Parts: sequence; structure tokens; C-alpha cells
Amino acid sequence: MQELIAGLLDWYKGTLDSGGYMLIGLLMAMESTVVPIPSELIIPPAAMMVKAGRFSMMGITLAGGLGSWIGASIMYWAARLAGRPLILKYGKYILIPQAKVVLAEKWAQQFGPIGVFFSRLLPVVRHLIGIPAGIVRMDFTRYSLYTLVGSVLWTGVLCWIGVKAGEDEALMQGELHRVTIWALGAFVILGAMYYFLVHRQIQKVKPEENKEKEE
Repeated sequence: MQELIAGLLDWYKGTLDSGGYMLIGLLMAMESTVVPIPSELIIPPAAMMVKAGRFSMMGITLAGGLGSWIGASIMYWAARLAGRPLILKYGKYILIPQAKVVLAEKWAQQFGPIGVFFSRLLPVVRHLIGIPAGIVRMDFTRYSLYTLVGSVLWTGVLCWIGVKAGEDEALMQGELHRVTIWALGAFVILGAMYYFLVHRQIQKVKPEENKEKEE
């Protein structure tokens, strides 16, 4: 698995030279739909090239934020046009199981439009929040504003981390213990956020999902 990820990262870094900001935006748009591409593997590698003058922090942040908004808008309009019954019935075939749809709905109901903003900072919910927003026909302008602000903030944080990593000569030279510290810290933080804010909620949703199937 590590070799596969390393190979993909090498391909991505090489393609960045020709793809530029457009590639960053495209991948972030995909990340904000149902395509399982972690933004943590898109933004930091590009930001590591800032020191070399290939990109700028502002350019990466804007490209990533705009790409995220495009992907999130696709999810919004797909859900708005398809409706809840079709999403629940066929969503599992496009990596959107019912439990996650219900989770996103509960998130939207609990936090309202501001939940769209906070969802951009969390795994799983990040690319699903457009579904309930589209189903309830949330005002698209308001949805876009919260999505764009949250996406730009998240992209900016990842960009800053990538720039700092790029400035770390030991890290760039591949000293294993430094790489491990960065990776471990990131996974611990994201893992904790996922467990407490997403995973436990999914477990609460599953009994309700089974109840709906029985009915």
C-alpha cells in the first residue's frame, strides 16, 4: 500500500509541472464529489513546491477552494434534481450508502446552513453535505458562500502545512523519522475528528436505517 501511495504521489508531483493550478482545481473538484481522493494528498504536495517558485500559496488556495466549490455544486444539483428517494435507492452504487446520506441530513438539520461551512473541515461529511442541501433546496447562493469560505479555509490550512514541510530540508531529503512525525500527527488529528464527529454519528444512524428498511 505504501508503495502504491508513493507511486501515485510521484506521478502527481510530476504531472503538476504541466497540469498546474488547473490540475489542483480538477482533483479538488473530484474530492468534493464521491471520488475518494483525500485533499490531504492533493494540496500539501503542491504547496511543497512553493519554495521552488513553481506555485504560490494564494494560487494553490484559490485553485483548491474553487475546485471544491465546483465539486460541491455538482453534488448539490445532482441531489436537488434527483431527489431523496433516488439518492437513497441508487446512492450505494456510487459510493453513497444510505447511512452516510442520513448522517449528512442529520448534520444539516442540527447545524443548518452554518453546518455547510464546518462540514468542509471534516472527512466523510465534507463531500456529502451537498446532498441534504440539494434535497431541501437550500438557497444556492447561501450554500455556495458557506462552501467557498469553508473550502478556502481548509485548503489554506493544508497549503500552509505543505509549505512548512517544503521548507524543512530534512523532511524533503526523506529522513524517515521526520516524515513519520508529520504523517502521524496529521493522522491522529484527522482520526480523532472523524471518530468523534462522524463515526459515532454513523453508528447512531444505522439502527434508524434498518428500521426504515423494515417499514
